[in-house]
Amino acid sequence: MLFFMYIYNKGTRFNVYLCFGISFEIIPNKLNNTVMKSIQIKTATWALAIAASAMLFQACATATKTQKGAVIGSAAGGTIGAIIGKKAGNTAVGAILGGAIGGTAGALIGRKMDRQAEEIKQTVPNAEVIREGEGIIVKFDSGILFDVNQTALKPAARTNIENLATSLKNNPETIVTIVGHTDATGTDEYNQRLSERRAAAVKSYAIAQGISSSRLNTQGRGESEPIEDNTTEEGRSKNRRVEIVIVANEKMKEEAKSGQ
Repeated sequence: MLFFMYIYNKGTRFNVYLCFGISFEIIPNKLNNTVMKSIQIKTATWALAIAASAMLFQACATATKTQKGAVIGSAAGGTIGAIIGKKAGNTAVGAILGGAIGGTAGALIGRKMDRQAEEIKQTVPNAEVIREGEGIIVKFDSGILFDVNQTALKPAARTNIENLATSLKNNPETIVTIVGHTDATGTDEYNQRLSERRAAAVKSYAIAQGISSSRLNTQGRGESEPIEDNTTEEGRSKNRRVEIVIVANEKMKEEAKSGQ
């Protein structure tokens, strides 16, 4: 029995993908942001419960990260269980799940990602490295990268991006999505533009370090994907972040499928 679930959030619209490609879409035209965020959190909690049941049904509770790669088509809920809500936003989760191929090939990709994740942990100490499924999320608090309401990288932030760029050069068969996030202070429009400009600043500096622009995509999510409560300063500080998602490109996938 195959089971696949993830939540893809896009502004005021989000989809919930269930078994065998079945999906439903919620379009809350008249809901305000506070209600929307409450719905997202409740939906994520509901998804976790179903994902956990699926994992138990398939006896995957003791799977290693590499083994998760091998069964990601049937246990993708495990990725959501590890990431969504407290670690990264839906866009980052969707980027990993959307690029997964599963099976033995997915396991091979998973092993390569294990090695790269360890390399990043050693060389980029100010980042949180989240290794799940067939991808990696490198997360920076925005305060590490930028001054308040600014989009110019701090000097120390440049060192972080330089070190990350070195790892990307060492692992050229990957593609990268840079996702900017803000807290809920300020207007939606301002936060959206700020998140976009910050993601673009990280991309621009990575290109300056020799990373091909064709490998890099950016998205700004503004305040739409909080991972903590925006009513507290601690929560807002965690919501101000940049997530860098690393997944296999087509060449790596083809090599993995052929067993290389």
